[in-house]
Amino acid sequence: MVATYRIASIPGDGIGVDVTAAARSVLDQAADRYGFTLAWSEYDWGCHRYTATGQMMPDDGIEQLRAHDAVFLGAVGYPGVPDHVSLWGLLIPIRRSFDQYVNLRPVQLLPGVSSPLAGRRPGDIDIVVVRENSEGEYSLIGGRHGEGGDELAVQQSVFTRRGVERIARYAFELAGARRGAVCSATKSNGIVHTMPFWDEILGGVAAEYPDIAFEQVHVDALAARFVLAPQHLDVVVGSNLFGDILSDLAAAVAGSLGVAPSANIDPSRKHPSMFESVHGSAPDIAGRGVANPVAQILAGAMMLEHLGEERAAEGMRSAVGTVLGEGQYVTADLGGSATTDQCAEAVSGVLAGSARSPAPR
Repeated sequence: MVATYRIASIPGDGIGVDVTAAARSVLDQAADRYGFTLAWSEYDWGCHRYTATGQMMPDDGIEQLRAHDAVFLGAVGYPGVPDHVSLWGLLIPIRRSFDQYVNLRPVQLLPGVSSPLAGRRPGDIDIVVVRENSEGEYSLIGGRHGEGGDELAVQQSVFTRRGVERIARYAFELAGARRGAVCSATKSNGIVHTMPFWDEILGGVAAEYPDIAFEQVHVDALAARFVLAPQHLDVVVGSNLFGDILSDLAAAVAGSLGVAPSANIDPSRKHPSMFESVHGSAPDIAGRGVANPVAQILAGAMMLEHLGEERAAEGMRSAVGTVLGEGQYVTADLGGSATTDQCAEAVSGVLAGSARSPAPR
């Protein structure tokens, strides 16, 4: 029997629409090549919907998504809608309603991509940032008080033992399947309550994994290490805020946010997990057909791997590596002149095992 996976597609805003369509074409090619079916349902949720209705998604949006096996999300955000409105109106409610407490962000220096760091080659940078995705600094607790010169804002972070322990164990289990090293991002010298709590729990979990090398590094020093010695990093685990910042830095060091995918995972599989690019919606180039689809394609590969289609996922990654390595059909951010669709079509062509080239534009 042919497996069928129900996928909710939310293209979102800006180039999210462009790269999601391109990545879906590659995913459909992978399904055809490896013998399964993707049943797509598309939802027009995002900032344009907010402008028209005052809601990023309908009241029953979470329930509509619940019946799917995975969510495929484009970038979210557009001028005129404050970022905190778009984020808390769509992305964060999905993450938290479905207990997607792992934000997994693999970063590799890929073939044909130049790092801003001198002398780096593919394989020199291979890091996975494991970001706690459900609590931490991203909290609604707090508020603004007073007026004028006396006005103040209070933002409270929330760290629970359960939340820190489970993200720590995920990181150590992942490291055991990779190169066997975990680095924890902390700032316990300056943040006197939550970060010592984080350190204590990470240290306790580390004791359960004596074969995994473990260190705790202050996040400012760790940021410097991402630039000066990324080859020595394997799995980096961080809080919601630290993981967010470090993963963007890692993607930049590896050449481009345009090739960096991510996954929001519920490891229990009780709820659908969600897959997206690390990059934003780039409204200045939206609709022009020049956005790099590679990050969204690789997010699609992460989705297939999560669904159990490992061969298809590896086939997609290999096809991306071939196209980037050849350099003929890469987009402007990587020094080429290909359109979004030409890049995706080239990946599909390699995936299909054919020598066909993208149609001229």
